[in-house]
Amino acid sequence: MSDSSALSIPSETSRGVGRASPWRQPVSVWATAFAAVVAFMGIGLVDPILPSIAEGLDAAPSQVSLLFTSYFLVTAVAMLVTGFVSSRIGGKKALLLGLALVVVFAALSGMSTSVGELVAFRAGWGLGNAMFIATALAVIVGAASGGTESAIVLYEAALGVGIASGPLMGAVLGDWHWRGPFFGTAVLMAVGFVLISVLLREQARPMVRTRISDPLRALAHGGLSTTAFTALFYNFAFFTILAFTPFMLGMSPYGIGTVFFSWGVLVAVSSVFVAPRLQERVGMVPTLHLALGALLVLQVAIVAAGAFAPGWAVVVFVVGTGVPIGLNNTVFTEAAMEVSDAPRSVASAGYNFVRWMGGAMAPFIATKLGEEVSPLLPYCVGAVCCAAAVGLLVLRRHHLGALAAH
Repeated sequence: MSDSSALSIPSETSRGVGRASPWRQPVSVWATAFAAVVAFMGIGLVDPILPSIAEGLDAAPSQVSLLFTSYFLVTAVAMLVTGFVSSRIGGKKALLLGLALVVVFAALSGMSTSVGELVAFRAGWGLGNAMFIATALAVIVGAASGGTESAIVLYEAALGVGIASGPLMGAVLGDWHWRGPFFGTAVLMAVGFVLISVLLREQARPMVRTRISDPLRALAHGGLSTTAFTALFYNFAFFTILAFTPFMLGMSPYGIGTVFFSWGVLVAVSSVFVAPRLQERVGMVPTLHLALGALLVLQVAIVAAGAFAPGWAVVVFVVGTGVPIGLNNTVFTEAAMEVSDAPRSVASAGYNFVRWMGGAMAPFIATKLGEEVSPLLPYCVGAVCCAAAVGLLVLRRHHLGALAAH
């Protein structure tokens, strides 16, 4: 689930030859990674408190799901301008701008008096998060030791820890009041702002400034468009699980937080430790086939368990989806960076514009289907999306030749 700005050409070390440890890094890299953890916490932060928000603001589940939709829709569109901005003001200033926006809008979210206000403030939060995450990987790559692949592992570790700890923080602070997690995020992001201000040096700006139209032009490349639209279908399935499941489980904030903390741990472990090894063994595209197929099977299992054995069986399968989601997050990140000859900042912006649309559509559509038809139907749609993603990879495999060496 990553983005990049102007990155250097990977060396052999970054390709896997004599790979350096991703954990031996300068303090500036760890400061950026800490802020990335908090940024990714914001994705799952609201999960445990979705039912509480619906109750506290007298809103339907589908209305509350717009917290995800507004967040990811703005994130998707903002991806088209993040490269334009960061190539002009520099990586450090772009990070600080993103962090400042998150601090402001997270605090405003905590002061909301209606679901409409909360949805609007989450949109502003999404703008800040887009600015931050679109630059964080590039900054980590520029400051890290060990090459591009080590930087991706560290970045995905931050993503996994953030996704895992977000629901836990949401449960603990949400048990006090549903407003608590928003204020907690604002405080942590302010800490990240201070750390990056003090510890991170400004990096050299790209030689060529990015135009706003460049990411859309980059999608004309067959490999990048295939990767992006495959990821759109995958993200629909991913965020169906993340955004709708809290309503189906019918648990307390602590219960939902525990379920998604366990899920997030599997996301982190599979993305950091399993994905690189599996990719080395079978290749990048086959790993995507395996991960998407496993996610499809697990969503079918959720449907079966919900129909015939509701209870802990559903929880087990929901938690289990963390494994293929972690695999997909890491491999899609590297695929988007390697599949085309466009500058990585441009390719990443175009790719993320398309794939985050899946994250924007899924929460509202899934919750609406669950409200009005059946709570199991969203997972059926998610499984169909996984099948569509696999089919797209197969039908357009001739565009993915650049990934054959990975």
